[in-house]
Amino acid sequence: MRGHEAILRQFVANDLCYMFGNPGTVEQGFLDALSAVPELKYILTLQESIAVLCADGYARARFKPALVQIHSTPGLGNAIGNLYQAMRGQAPLVVIGGDAGIRYQAMDAQMAGDLVAMAEPVTKWSAMVSHPSSLLRMVRRAIKVAATPPCGPVYLCLPQDVLDAEVVEDIYPAHIPSIAQAADSRDVAEIVRTLQQAENPIILVGDGVAWSGAHEELLALAEASGSRVYQADGGEVNFPEDHPLFFGGTGHMFGENSLPITKAADWCLAVGCFLLPEVFPNLGDIFTPGCKVYHLDSNPNNIAKNHRVDLSIVGDPKGLLRQLNASLHELGDDRSSSQATVRQKANEVRKQQATNQTSTIYDLDPSIPDDAYDNKTTFMPSGFFFQQLASKLDATAILFDEALTNSPPITTHLPAQRPGQKLWTRGGSLGTGLPGAIGIKLAHPDKQVIGISGDGGSMYTIQCLWTAARHGIAAKFVICQNRSYRLLQANIKQYWQAQGIAEHDYPLCFDLSAPEISFEQLAESMGVKGERVWKPSQVEAAIDRMIHSTEPYLINLVLDGDVHPELIGVHCGQ
Repeated sequence: MRGHEAILRQFVANDLCYMFGNPGTVEQGFLDALSAVPELKYILTLQESIAVLCADGYARARFKPALVQIHSTPGLGNAIGNLYQAMRGQAPLVVIGGDAGIRYQAMDAQMAGDLVAMAEPVTKWSAMVSHPSSLLRMVRRAIKVAATPPCGPVYLCLPQDVLDAEVVEDIYPAHIPSIAQAADSRDVAEIVRTLQQAENPIILVGDGVAWSGAHEELLALAEASGSRVYQADGGEVNFPEDHPLFFGGTGHMFGENSLPITKAADWCLAVGCFLLPEVFPNLGDIFTPGCKVYHLDSNPNNIAKNHRVDLSIVGDPKGLLRQLNASLHELGDDRSSSQATVRQKANEVRKQQATNQTSTIYDLDPSIPDDAYDNKTTFMPSGFFFQQLASKLDATAILFDEALTNSPPITTHLPAQRPGQKLWTRGGSLGTGLPGAIGIKLAHPDKQVIGISGDGGSMYTIQCLWTAARHGIAAKFVICQNRSYRLLQANIKQYWQAQGIAEHDYPLCFDLSAPEISFEQLAESMGVKGERVWKPSQVEAAIDRMIHSTEPYLINLVLDGDVHPELIGVHCGQ
């Protein structure tokens, strides 16, 4: 058996049943061999970034590795941005790329490049197979590294002349090591003792919780202690969104937004994250001098990365949290239990205040009649649509929420309780929501899967709709079309405030209103049914058509936005 077929059978041995890819000439040998391995299905995408994002959704939906095939140097370049976000979110992607051959590497020929070095900054491990005798050994290593916590993407370059050779190795599944789940009892006792003494404890969580299956243990600890829980820019459901102890994210942009949270705490436990993944983080000490800071993580690089930690434990978060809960139960007293109850009640009031604020911003103005929404000058906010969507979906539905500035009403009306029920983008990548939904639907064909994106983000990867139509993947899609980069508008307002700059018109490069994009027509051109919704009376019927469709379906939800199409083309350079 030659290497082309052998690697495919090695992937099947590790339950990798889909290959998400975009073909190229130097991969032609093993792509031609796919017909001999029908257990491995090829999902054709129209650009490498789409392949990565579909696989990312598939891996995250199953909490298992996914397989990606990309082209040589240009293809790897296309994939880099979304490999970065996969690395940030611990997605175990096994990425294979072709190369013309070892014998040509001295020639600096067409598409030549240092592929291993290109991939290194955005992967856990990057390598090239240099001899046929180690081909399957290297493939198994790639799978093992990707799937071992902390998980992450790997890149393996497969030169064509190596694959052309006969394989002498046996095929057997790659072994995935387990991670220790126990800690020194003295460390556990120290964490619990200070927690019992704390007046304002908080828990900061990241995707290490979901990937270790530790959400139930985390919930038990938060409830037993009354600790407020914040997500540190996670992409998974690490804590129930509608729980009174959950206070959303610390924010991914400005350290000044998270600083009041950390400064108010006198006890902090970080689990499966690092402190803190922001674009403009606070450079000083984010905790008060008396605050006790603890960290549990399978990734030692996360611990004490930027800020002080009093005690840390490297290991599986699920097992470590289970130990903390057992110790807290054993050492518990009436005082600590009473404090937890008082904190829970106070947190319920704070949570309700935040919910009321979301309703004020995103709900319909009852004074505006339906006919006033004219698709020209008056547009509706998004809250009503997501309220209606929530009434139509059952508890098994899965959302990929890339709505960004329209995410708050999704959280209010469609809160997720468990890992895998909702996914978010991470690492700052745009265009993740639609292809992510395609990957999720392949992992869960029996469930309703909806990818929600903004108009700006969706245009990064809109060609993924063609993939859904080609393969009959009945994911559903909602585009929140406010005709702008709304998040940039929000961020620059905060920048103006920080710099003492008076508010003025947003830069016109944030404005997408002219020419206006017709997403329903784009969808139809790629074989996906679509429709445009711009007023409340259209919402219910459109949602019914979408969720009952047995094919992929798109709703273009036209929303209010701060845009000035009359200025575009008037100002030089705009």
